[in-house]
Amino acid sequence: MIPEPKPDIQSTILPKLHNSIVQKILPNLNTISKDRFSILNSIAYELKNMVGNLGVAKINFICTHNSRRSHLSQILFHTALVFYKMDHISTYSGGTEATALNDRVVIALEDFGYRLEKVQPNQFNQSHNFQENPVYEIYLSKITKPILAFSKKYQDDPNPKSDFLAIMTCDHASENCPVVFGASSKINLNYTDPKASDGNPDEKLVYTNKLIEIGIEMFALGKLLS
Repeated sequence: MIPEPKPDIQSTILPKLHNSIVQKILPNLNTISKDRFSILNSIAYELKNMVGNLGVAKINFICTHNSRRSHLSQILFHTALVFYKMDHISTYSGGTEATALNDRVVIALEDFGYRLEKVQPNQFNQSHNFQENPVYEIYLSKITKPILAFSKKYQDDPNPKSDFLAIMTCDHASENCPVVFGASSKINLNYTDPKASDGNPDEKLVYTNKLIEIGIEMFALGKLLS
């Protein structure tokens, strides 16, 4: 019996998400400044070296509270890896302290085309407060496993404890966390905090634009690796 061919991974990405990627991210990859592109090149170089030496690579996006920018970076880069059909790089996010995935990020992700579900995974013990720090499964494709998203410290499970590339996504973490324990290397890729818009009439637009800004760079990074 001849096995059925596997579907092309890009064709399985959720339709609204796929349209958002094609319309709002891919046409803007050439808008990245030279300075930012240089940082992305450095990240790509480190990841390629890790894959060459270990066969796989792990990348952990770190911000102080693990509530906004670090989550967006992980989710968008994971999406880029799926889009460009790379399965040898694993993505994570964490903070120097744990808070919660911000509700405004949840809304921005859903508006962009992701499907999010609150869950209570079996691997979490009773000390995890699901009310204050919800756990989400984030779906981007019809066939790939969802991203498990909740706020955590950068060394908390399920994050790696060693041999990972640390990407600092906020200046506070960059300046106040000079050593990332277990990281093979650390690179600063700071983003301005959309939190400044919280409670303002334009907050939804600010979060949408921040998602797109980070998405453009994460897909450019994915393209450098593909």
